[in-house]
Amino acid sequence: MINLSKVRNSLVLKRVFVNLAENHNPSTSTSFRPISRNPDNFRFYGRKASIGTKNGEKLIEEIEENNSFVEAQDALIDYLHSTSSLQYSDAENISRNSPEFLGKLLKGVKNEKDAKQSLRRLLCYHPINEFEPFFESMGLKPCEYSKLLPRNMMYLTDDKKLLANYHVFCEYGIASNKIGKIYMDAREVFRYEDGCLLSQLESLKAKGFSQASVAKLVASCPNVLVSEDFSKVLEALKNVGIASSWFEEHVLEENSYDWSKILQTFDLLTKFGLNNEDLEELLSKNPLILLEESGATTISLIVYLIKFGASVDDILSMFKQFPEIEIQNFLSNLKNGYHFLLAIDMDVEDAANIIRTHSAVLGSCVLKTVKSLLCALNLGKKRLCDIIKENPRELRNWVLGKKVKALPTLKEKVSQKKSQFLLNLGFIENSDEMSKALKVFRGNAEELQERFDCLVNAGLRPEDVKEMVKIAPQVINQSKEVIEMKIDYLVNDLGYNVSSLVAYPSFLGYSVQKIKFRFAVYNWLVERGKMNSNLALSTVLASSDRVFIRNRVDRDPEGWIVWNKFKKQFFPE
Repeated sequence: MINLSKVRNSLVLKRVFVNLAENHNPSTSTSFRPISRNPDNFRFYGRKASIGTKNGEKLIEEIEENNSFVEAQDALIDYLHSTSSLQYSDAENISRNSPEFLGKLLKGVKNEKDAKQSLRRLLCYHPINEFEPFFESMGLKPCEYSKLLPRNMMYLTDDKKLLANYHVFCEYGIASNKIGKIYMDAREVFRYEDGCLLSQLESLKAKGFSQASVAKLVASCPNVLVSEDFSKVLEALKNVGIASSWFEEHVLEENSYDWSKILQTFDLLTKFGLNNEDLEELLSKNPLILLEESGATTISLIVYLIKFGASVDDILSMFKQFPEIEIQNFLSNLKNGYHFLLAIDMDVEDAANIIRTHSAVLGSCVLKTVKSLLCALNLGKKRLCDIIKENPRELRNWVLGKKVKALPTLKEKVSQKKSQFLLNLGFIENSDEMSKALKVFRGNAEELQERFDCLVNAGLRPEDVKEMVKIAPQVINQSKEVIEMKIDYLVNDLGYNVSSLVAYPSFLGYSVQKIKFRFAVYNWLVERGKMNSNLALSTVLASSDRVFIRNRVDRDPEGWIVWNKFKKQFFPE
């Protein structure tokens, strides 16, 4: 009968010889070359292949070391299967995947020729704590599992619930070396009664995941088994049109996720006015907004912008233009961009204004250093400041790796295009009115024209838009996206005609929150019969809160209560 142990040892010797042949340096005194084309039938020859040489001693040590390790694995398999009555598959998996534990065992028989028999004798008289190699085979390091070892048990078969639930994970398709992470993050599931864990895994599957996706999700985020927040996140994403396949594609096994933080980030985005379509587009384009650091970096980004005085509309506009990069990189670029602006001696307020209004530009750029850019453009800091203030989008042309051409050395015509735009609106050249307008209007001529055209395309006559801009310059100080969003809300949600803006263009200067809040109170007063419906926009919005409360809200006994209720809803602390 063939001795299986000898066959296994023979194969080990063959592998060692092949590895040595492949990695051997031909310049040394001994070289090995295969003389057969059959990879299973290698024969070797060499010059001075003396076993007494340095290479020969190293060869013997490597053979003995590999052979001893395999014998140690076999001895541990025999012990776990025959002595401890573990299933053979479990015993083999534990033995093959606990090298550090085996190394510790081999230290006791380092000088023995027959490691397998020596270890058998050692294990016979010195039983091991079976939880050590078991936890290591689950992917845990000794420093991680040392505190997890049970005090009153040393045999795995004594902890039937642990083994039973371990088998459930394995049979469901989760690699055994991934189960350690589950044990660390959701230990309570290993105490479940028979059938409970499988039922919980199947409940995840019933939410639209495949079995492979459930296995991947649980291996990556064990807390989905114990956290109610995951179900809330899943439901919230489904409500905006994002399917379960989003998780399959973007959740990574090597990452961990805090679903409560992700849920908070999602709720925060909705409070900024993003509707379902916006959220679906945003999260499909850049899932890292929720998944990177469980949304923590997204919140850090929002807080950073708020420090510069960014409004809800500014932040909303940024998210709609968000590039497909990691949030942390975006935030880092934004911070570096701010330091760049200060380094060229830009006024702090002007730099903060660019951060607020062009955060998407700065966040997507890795700018050249100030010194190299000034040299390439052949200009000074003051002129560079003026160029950026006039058109912050120029920053995109000065990124690392992009060739920059020197600007013409002609005397700059300050705000020439903007002046021409104002002249087209009807301003008188060199008048005080035009000088004031040049200071008030934000953006370059192209941006102002784009916003002007946006109002015309919405259904207003060009001559009406010109008068609107003269009355309320803030109308075109906002981005095209923000203007379109407010007009859409005016027409489709409030039911007003776009022509009502001609009489009250200042409507476009209010934040979306302010508009929603004031009209919520107004609609309630209309329902109570305290105000007429279809009033002019100025009647609803123009008066201050104090005047509106005195003249409108206080007409109803419950008015003050409702006012505070809506205020908390639209302006949460």
